[in-house]
Amino acid sequence: MKHNSVRSAHPIDPVVRDRVMAELEAIELKHDVRVLYACESGSRGWGFASPDSDYDVRFLYVHPLDWYLQVEPQRDVIEKPIDDELDVSGWELRKALQLLHRSNPTLLEWLDSPVVYREDHEQASQLREIARAFFSPLRGRYHYLSMGKKNFRGYLQGDLVRYKKYLYVLRPLLAVQWIDAGKGMPPMRFADLVAGTVDNAGLLAEIDELLEIKMNAGEAELGPRRPAIHSFIETTLAEAEQFADYKRPEGDVVMLDRFLQSAIRP
Repeated sequence: MKHNSVRSAHPIDPVVRDRVMAELEAIELKHDVRVLYACESGSRGWGFASPDSDYDVRFLYVHPLDWYLQVEPQRDVIEKPIDDELDVSGWELRKALQLLHRSNPTLLEWLDSPVVYREDHEQASQLREIARAFFSPLRGRYHYLSMGKKNFRGYLQGDLVRYKKYLYVLRPLLAVQWIDAGKGMPPMRFADLVAGTVDNAGLLAEIDELLEIKMNAGEAELGPRRPAIHSFIETTLAEAEQFADYKRPEGDVVMLDRFLQSAIRP
């Protein structure tokens, strides 16, 4: 089946893109799999990469049919050793669909990544449609609120903070606000998330300044607290509530079964 290489609005160094494509082809040959989809999952997908940010390549793949007819469960993750530039790992499709049945926010973000290296266009489009049917606002909200709380406690308690950590708290908390506003799945691009949730001029100015610093400085850049951002985070965390029943599944699993069967058939 034909795969398409996709160039996005978020530029990737052509040399790096070629290297990623070569890595994916090597993985297919070594593991006898077919890569259906490959994207950026980290700061380059979110849209606020530093000059020295790694490339976090994530992909979904299928095995030949016989792999699915074995008695004993097989390994369902492919991970390459991380080098100084590329972090490459993937999930087998059945594992990914099991996670989609549980409205896994990480997988939903992958499918919304603005940086797509390669995809089977027909199957990727179907998968995005299915993802919308399985999105759970309760699960997504729980995930992002928990992430925001954890990152705030872990990274933003001192007078000097790593600027990128602000973004690792802001992004999930803005995703909570997006969900609470009834807008559905939060977008992966940070700029879209901000545009749909922030209208306070002072907060916007600090976010813009923070992004400018982050995208032109190293990953470890330190600086003083940003008062408007810090106040927003503290207020949001104080007011946000955890809702019960967030584990309730969404969608009809038969949709996932049919998609898996169509993807692995020769």
